[in-house]
Amino acid sequence: MDQQDQLQPSPAPGAIGGRLRRLVPAVASALCGVLLYVSFPPRTLWWLALPAFAGFGWVLRGRGWKAAFGLGYLFGLGFLLPLLVWTGVEVGPGPWLALVAIEAVFVALAGVGIAAVSRLPAWPVWAAAVWIASEAVRARVPFRGFPWGKIAFGQADGVFLPLAAVGGTPVLGLAVLLCGFGLYETGRLIAERRRTRVLRRGAAAAALLSVAVPVGGAVAARALVSDEAENGTATVAVVQGNVPRSGLEFSAQRRAVLDYHARETLELAADIKAGKAQKPDYVLWPENSSDIDPFTNPDAAAVIGSAAKAVGVPISVGGVVERDGRLLNEQILWDPAKGPTQTYDKRQIQPFGEYLPLRGLVGAINKDWTGMVRQDFSRGGEPGVFDIGGVRVGLATCYEAAFDWAVRDTVTHGAEMISVPSNNATFDRSEMTYQQLAMSRIRAVEHSRTVTVPVTSGVSAFIMPDGRITQKTGMFVPAYLVQKVPLRTSTTPATELGILPEIAVALVAAGGIGWAVGSGLRGRRAGDA
Repeated sequence: MDQQDQLQPSPAPGAIGGRLRRLVPAVASALCGVLLYVSFPPRTLWWLALPAFAGFGWVLRGRGWKAAFGLGYLFGLGFLLPLLVWTGVEVGPGPWLALVAIEAVFVALAGVGIAAVSRLPAWPVWAAAVWIASEAVRARVPFRGFPWGKIAFGQADGVFLPLAAVGGTPVLGLAVLLCGFGLYETGRLIAERRRTRVLRRGAAAAALLSVAVPVGGAVAARALVSDEAENGTATVAVVQGNVPRSGLEFSAQRRAVLDYHARETLELAADIKAGKAQKPDYVLWPENSSDIDPFTNPDAAAVIGSAAKAVGVPISVGGVVERDGRLLNEQILWDPAKGPTQTYDKRQIQPFGEYLPLRGLVGAINKDWTGMVRQDFSRGGEPGVFDIGGVRVGLATCYEAAFDWAVRDTVTHGAEMISVPSNNATFDRSEMTYQQLAMSRIRAVEHSRTVTVPVTSGVSAFIMPDGRITQKTGMFVPAYLVQKVPLRTSTTPATELGILPEIAVALVAAGGIGWAVGSGLRGRRAGDA
């Protein structure tokens, strides 16, 4: 040891302890984010969202904006890094990490808002509203939004699920957050009572109501959830043809994908003829089941037409078509006698998947990424509702299921059931499939409609209007499902109210933040005086 090392003072034990204590909130925030992730599908541990937000409330309460931003960002990383890992399955970690880095900023800003309102009376109400307001922004910007990871989407198996019928994902998510923050505040007040022997009754009542109101509301909302048929039933077949192999390369084998779905439909037709399967009223194929344009390729049209004639009923086919110089992700209703009769063009297309924003900038960073999206898809402009023999079937293609408006307007345009045709083969066996399936379960309860999920490679499923999955396939297997499902025409409060609950919650959040900022300014002026 040289003389300089000998003269260097050792850190005092108290200083080390202080540094460690400062690390505790940061570590706790990240771990609470991980806990929230664990509450999401494919796990059914929905209740873990409550301690996750209780812990988040603990680390944020009373913090300044800089600390709150950092702690919120760590919470966002703990939550979103594992939740969205599937986005890098085929394109590598770069886009995944970039997406998480951007989305975590919204969580960090929510953390700032929650810390600000944490000094207010009944702060769990304001804090829950701030988070939902941040979700509303995240669902719209940038690039028309990315609502994946909404708190509501982790609650398909939870006690709060019926609240989706009351006010959609904002109200369902609000209940979870309110309960989580309320649990922390209740515990904090109990600890304070033991320490000081003083109980602030107003604060205690607010904390208890933060827990009791969401739970009581969920129990009362069960009356809105029903799978009773209101306009008869329809017998529906869902076909999962499978793909030659997972990954982006499968699109190069688009003829094989089309043949697989036709083959499985012919299998269904044979089983109907042999009395092994009930004849459906119509058949639903998934998104990208025909990446060969059947309007310009006679071979593809012949394959689809033969399958429709064999089964004897219309087939909704997911096609990629080019029309008037526009590339469209299209659902095509193919009649066995008339051929294509109705179409729906996907409206909410996926950035960096179906179109490439900032193409020049992205290409400058990595030319391989621009090669994966050589041509941008165009957006459709009309809601998707097929009239199939008098049954009105709403269509929300894959990514659209994550957007409140894209599902709701199929019901407001008369849909008696909903189909979510999807293509998850790109993402292999990742959790993405189960996360998306949970979204469809939320939508079923939100609008009180049967939801079918035909997927190229799985998991395809039937979901009842009460959110129950009655049939589902495995992954990367060919299969078909047939089931009689209820058709419903009544609308839930969530359907009727649309965006109004989200606006109301955002106004509450804005009011809370305004109150907190105003109180802080008045406090500073009083101190200066």
